[in-house]
Amino acid sequence: MTSNLKSQERVDDLGRNGYKIIQNKEKFCFGIDAVLLSDFAKAKPGERVLDIGTGTGIIPILMEAKTEGEHFTGLDIQPESIEMAQRSVIMNGLSEKIDMVCGDVKEAVDIFGPASFKVITTNPPYMTGSHGIVNPDEPKAIARHELCCTLDDILRTSAKLLKEKGRFYMVHRPFRLAEIMAGCVKYKLEPKRIRFVHSYIDKEPSMVLIEALKGGNSRVTVEPPLIVYKDVNVYTDEIYEIYGYDRRG
Repeated sequence: MTSNLKSQERVDDLGRNGYKIIQNKEKFCFGIDAVLLSDFAKAKPGERVLDIGTGTGIIPILMEAKTEGEHFTGLDIQPESIEMAQRSVIMNGLSEKIDMVCGDVKEAVDIFGPASFKVITTNPPYMTGSHGIVNPDEPKAIARHELCCTLDDILRTSAKLLKEKGRFYMVHRPFRLAEIMAGCVKYKLEPKRIRFVHSYIDKEPSMVLIEALKGGNSRVTVEPPLIVYKDVNVYTDEIYEIYGYDRRG
């Protein structure tokens, strides 16, 4: 199982269906935001799903385990990430259910064709070029800063790739919520569900999960907050469930 690992790579257990994933500790590894998005997003029988900026392929693999979606595709601009994600797909025996495609989100409509997906997920770069220090390591910089695509690129392209009444799911940072909501409405991706994620119950939210409906009516539900920790380094029961672990006391 691990014979195809390259230098600095490791195999992590995902706690779902016996699935595992290859990661490179020197590059960008997936975080809790991707895991939370894979739980927040829904895919129904017969639906085809695209994950934009898929990185290690974590979201398509977890969604294949958790949902009844028909087929999942991961898109990423970095060939190294796609090659590693493809090996994870093969390792889990999911080649008929999951494709990994190397390409630029700005060219995704040409790659897949308009209205090709019922569901789109994305865990995009959170920071613009003016936010914080850009990591000198290129893969990490691309994952964290809008160097290869912007929020507007993702929203505009997603609107074109989604079928009518298709669903768009995103995890992002609350400090950009106004920009996100305005962009969704601009491209007729009507926000329908919002859930804030708090590290601790008494802290301000560090993430926001958003579901939008292409061509939907204007009505949004703010769901109860998701709390990550109930004590120092102790997850809440809901987080354990999302990760597929048994509840802890």
